[in-house]
Amino acid sequence: MPTAPDPQQPVPVIIDCDTGVDDALALLLAVRHPGLDLRAVTCVAGNTDVEGVVRNTLTVLEQAGAPDVPVARGAERPLIEAVRTARHMHGHDGMGDLGLPAPTRVPVDVDAVTLLRREILASPRPVTLIPTAPATNIALLLRTHPEVTRNIERIVFMGGAVATGNATPVAEFNVWHDPEAAAILLGAGVPVTMYGLDVFQRVIVPGPDVRRLRASTEPGTRLAGELLAHRGPATDESDPGGGLGDAGAVCAVIDPAGLTTHRLPVEVCLAPGPARGQTLVDRRARVGEAELHGDTREQPLVDVGLDVDVARYVELYLTAVEQPRGLVS
Repeated sequence: MPTAPDPQQPVPVIIDCDTGVDDALALLLAVRHPGLDLRAVTCVAGNTDVEGVVRNTLTVLEQAGAPDVPVARGAERPLIEAVRTARHMHGHDGMGDLGLPAPTRVPVDVDAVTLLRREILASPRPVTLIPTAPATNIALLLRTHPEVTRNIERIVFMGGAVATGNATPVAEFNVWHDPEAAAILLGAGVPVTMYGLDVFQRVIVPGPDVRRLRASTEPGTRLAGELLAHRGPATDESDPGGGLGDAGAVCAVIDPAGLTTHRLPVEVCLAPGPARGQTLVDRRARVGEAELHGDTREQPLVDVGLDVDVARYVELYLTAVEQPRGLVS
């Protein structure tokens, strides 16, 4: 894993998202933390349709007080599958139906793949990509413009699961939504960190902290509280704790020491059937009989998140979002 970023030399990052309640939490952190230089945001269908994702992304950036970050519309469907949204989790508008104002900002007049290529190649330092969505845009980029890999430091993606899935018993939503794209991402030829459900589901902001955020008069801080409250469920009516979700992948870029990873072979199951979309992580200490009998496949080695320092990431997140942009020490 890389070292933590120096606030004097912030890490250039691009977020590819399907905003989404927890994608919004990730955007708020990326905007507010001085260790990151958010160069662009690209949008893809996933939690809601791509038009809704663009609208939600622009709204969050406005509420966060972000500078004029370019936002581009990307793929409206997976490479092969039909669109299968998660509105049952994120609300009809994808943002918890919070009634947020329509954005005054507008997206740039180029598509997501064009913006990704432009910003990656123009960056004076190698870029870290943070996909928090189905990997359709990233796959199209890698297949159309493979030269970008020379200026990609790392891909830290929210997706996959070692143990239990959520879209199916074994498949996590982002990978299940576009398995072929996820397979292309894993084979990008650059270092990849998988921030999967095994750590994603563990980072919970306690109820008192959520209530404090919701009571803030600062728009970005208050929005973080409202989004976290939607991310329940509450343990009781007076303690609406909420999960950081996708924002944990941003935490892993800011503070990689808070995430315990093992470098392991990972492949995406692409065949039709109940295992489609599973991230098959090989944790065996030795080769098995299948390999001994000649059944070998070349699998990408991925830094798989297996444990996380929950308190550390919660503190990191709260410290960032409770400060106006640029004032986090």
